[in-house]
Amino acid sequence: MKSHEDPQLVAQGYRLAQRVTREHAKSFYFASYLLFGARRKAAFALYAFCRRLDDMVDEGSQGAAPVDLKARLARARQMVAEVYLPMPELAAPGLDSPAERLMSAEAQSPWDAGEFAALKHAVYHYRIPEQPFQDLISGMEMDLTKDRYATYAELDLYCYRVAGVVGLMLTPVLGCSDPRAVSHAADLGRAMQLTNILRDVREDLERGRVYLPAEELRAFGLSEDDLRRGQVDNRWRDFMRFQISRARALYARAGAGVDYIEGFGSRRMVRLMGGIYGDILRVIEARDCDVFSERAWVPGRRKLALAAAAMARPSAVLPAPVGEVNLPLLPTGTRG
Repeated sequence: MKSHEDPQLVAQGYRLAQRVTREHAKSFYFASYLLFGARRKAAFALYAFCRRLDDMVDEGSQGAAPVDLKARLARARQMVAEVYLPMPELAAPGLDSPAERLMSAEAQSPWDAGEFAALKHAVYHYRIPEQPFQDLISGMEMDLTKDRYATYAELDLYCYRVAGVVGLMLTPVLGCSDPRAVSHAADLGRAMQLTNILRDVREDLERGRVYLPAEELRAFGLSEDDLRRGQVDNRWRDFMRFQISRARALYARAGAGVDYIEGFGSRRMVRLMGGIYGDILRVIEARDCDVFSERAWVPGRRKLALAAAAMARPSAVLPAPVGEVNLPLLPTGTRG
């Protein structure tokens, strides 16, 4: 289905979305060079949508009125429903029809008109389902009410909603129609979000948030006071190694789905994105699991090396696992 938006507005929106991506998602922007034409532009439009939502929640944590933020997220839900008015077959199951969900609530939109026109254009062109967008908004709503997570199951739901669903949005854009790819795409997003959480412990503490599951901190003899002290001892190293092994298991699951992708350049782009983010875990290990004194990051020359490997030996970057991959469990007897 074609978008009925003004072509000039759509083109303007794609350009703005590209600038937003270049400014705020350097690794994603770097990996996007392996995409071409409409696929690359659509990836930018999706990123810009996600970024605006994230910025809204960050504004809320810095003093915006909670009621106003809830209203803006509610408005975001309505705007997504508006996109799917011409495509009810792709609307989120379990909800009223898009037309019934359009209400007249007044709330400020975080999107530039051009950006949203570009998003519509991408959704119509690639027939991206609605459910991942609504789940993403649900993830942003979690940040309004939760700043601590008791168990990994709670955290995993958050990771799925704020990052796993981005993989589901991108799957049609990358040229993949095989339903078996869906879970692998979600696993890559979950792995990347968990990597972010392990990297950003100090920054999250400064914002009053602890994403690390309380149950698992206790299992390794750690408390929030230990996190605030930023002490890297054997307890912390063991905890981080456990979390890193979980993240790597998710990356391995994601690697198992790469062969379902059909788009030219898309497989290499996914491998490179997973390779760059997975390399953050290597940097954390090289720093003896110290994520308190300095933020772990992958230097440009390393990204170039990974890009070269993704082109020359793609199976070496985000490789497919041999056999089934299970997520590691807490050591027996440590729950409590």
